[in-house]
Amino acid sequence: MTKDGAGTDQIPGLDDLPRTSPKTSDKAGKAGKGGKKGVRRPAEELPVARIAVDVSLPHLDRPFDYLVPAQMSDEVVPGCRVRVRFAGQLVDGFVLERVAESDHDGKLLFLERVTSSEPVLTREMVALIREVADRYAGTFADVLRLAVPPRHARVEAEPVAPAPDTAAEPAEDGVAGGLGAWAHYPAGASFLSALAEGRAPHAVWTALPGPAWTAAIARAVAVTLGSGRGALVVVADGRDVARVDAALTAELGEGVHVALTAELGPAERYRRWLAVLRGSARAVVGTRAAMFAPVSDLGLVVLWDDGDDVHAEPHAPYPHARDVLALRAHRVRAGALIGGFARSTDASQLVESGWAHALAADRAHVRAVMPRVRYVGEDAQLARDAAARSARLPNIAFEVARQALDDGPVLVQVPRRGYVPTIACARCRTPAQCGACQGPLSLPSSHAAPYCRWCGRIAGDWQCPECGFVHLRAVVVGAKRTAEELGRAFPGVPVRTSGRDAVLERVGPERALVVATPGAEPPAEDGYGAALLLDGWVLLGRPDLRAGEETLRRWLNAASLVRPKGPVVVAAEGTLPAVQALVRWDPVTYAERELAERREVGFPPAARMASLTGTSAAIRELLADARLPEGAEVLGPVPVPSPPGPGADAQDRERALIRVPRAAGPALARALKEAQGVRSARKAAETVRVQIDPLELI
Repeated sequence: MTKDGAGTDQIPGLDDLPRTSPKTSDKAGKAGKGGKKGVRRPAEELPVARIAVDVSLPHLDRPFDYLVPAQMSDEVVPGCRVRVRFAGQLVDGFVLERVAESDHDGKLLFLERVTSSEPVLTREMVALIREVADRYAGTFADVLRLAVPPRHARVEAEPVAPAPDTAAEPAEDGVAGGLGAWAHYPAGASFLSALAEGRAPHAVWTALPGPAWTAAIARAVAVTLGSGRGALVVVADGRDVARVDAALTAELGEGVHVALTAELGPAERYRRWLAVLRGSARAVVGTRAAMFAPVSDLGLVVLWDDGDDVHAEPHAPYPHARDVLALRAHRVRAGALIGGFARSTDASQLVESGWAHALAADRAHVRAVMPRVRYVGEDAQLARDAAARSARLPNIAFEVARQALDDGPVLVQVPRRGYVPTIACARCRTPAQCGACQGPLSLPSSHAAPYCRWCGRIAGDWQCPECGFVHLRAVVVGAKRTAEELGRAFPGVPVRTSGRDAVLERVGPERALVVATPGAEPPAEDGYGAALLLDGWVLLGRPDLRAGEETLRRWLNAASLVRPKGPVVVAAEGTLPAVQALVRWDPVTYAERELAERREVGFPPAARMASLTGTSAAIRELLADARLPEGAEVLGPVPVPSPPGPGADAQDRERALIRVPRAAGPALARALKEAQGVRSARKAAETVRVQIDPLELI
């Protein structure tokens, strides 16, 4: 079944099922104790198991009742994995609870077998999964796949490590152990005190530039563990996990926490996940998937750099880590810390609603540690260099880089990877496209022929279809071409690149030019001497509602790697709000202003929106079935581009947006879930992808 929902024709008879299948299997299996051969007896105590079956069809998004065979009674515990007969097929399931009797009038099937008696699904996780599914108009089964990793029997059989006694000496782990990096924040002491006392403070944290953010998170986790509760930290990527992991080890010692990343491999990841479930580890740091980690007695959730789009799950029902962690904190009365160098409009919405408080340093300290930001096109620059505004590498950038290289490495941020990712006709500027699939052409190096980024065909004989010209020009220059240009401009200086193909973990204090794409900037041992933020128009000019917000976030993340008072040059127009926010190092004011502007026009996060993507007929059918809340506004549907690549679906796809006030968000999700269930029950041939609060609206 697909993540977006499968047709019911894959499992025959599903739309005719009551609470459970009405017929008992003819092959009943082994006999119960004292029973006849081939006949099963139900367990004497709590003979009915309520099971979440691994079926994603919306109209079957409910638990089903099965009888527990007497010989399996000790193994069938709430949270364990089982196999059951469902519509004639064996499917996986999880036991939610055992009850004395079922409210189903028909005959119940028996469980087929117990896959594992390990209770991997806790009561708290069940409630969270249900809440996330309802918030995002998804199914319990879809969220369950995100929350519980696949089983490894060998790992389950390993001995259980003893749980660490993190609360044995609370004086050392509490605020008495020192504020650490939180001493620079006026509200830092009160935040830690609330955690130490077992309360649940919620804060949106605007971190100071520099590497101290990992130590601040580690101190907050240590204080929480000192109060006898657990902690969960979610960051954007594996490199951030490694940094926070090292900080936690320095703060807590060995064996108190675990790190969860996809790079561990299935077995090791499941081993560490079980350590959290069994209480052997009280703190977790990980990437997006760790937001469901089963930390017992959760006292603090931390989300770093919440504006990064990697925190949005790409699989149905597409939950965002910020919302999941906020739901967890609210449900179990835990503290929450949502932080970053920038502030997202969603985080500002949390502050404005009163759910969280702002946590930031005073302006005097910010000015003392922030870099010195200059933009291209200042009056003084134009007086000396008339081409400063139009040049990609203006004179001021060369001067700053040349002077800073005497003291160490210089960071160069380039928005696009590759050599020349976008090219066009040199005469009429028509974008160059592949003659076979109409995909965009690109140049991989200075000596290579252009090739198609979709199908990979070489276009050595390309000719402009508009004017017949055969020469090409660069529209956007990538990181590799930038590194080549800088190598010629600074002979004798090592030039290193960091991007998707090869990401540098760290650079030393020696002089070097480090060319990196956004998000792949490696920290320098003693900080960078300077930073050049090139091609700002590429980031700011994207047709995206969050273009300015995302651009400022990427700039601040890169500039935070520069030493205090170090120069930063941004290649963008100085009158733009994002540039001014960077110059003043004031992401809070920018986010608040952006939120106010979106409220005026009814855009998220001031409003709640849903995106419906599919064929025109399928979207209109779903809208006709949906009982939308009062005040809902339907925008579209309008055509959307097909996915890139020669194998993309040629069927016309459209997208409709539904906008409602924030208070009507739950009603919108419920209406879309019910409409999806109606279409699923009648075996609609075409699916509709439903996303609540999608990141991309354009």
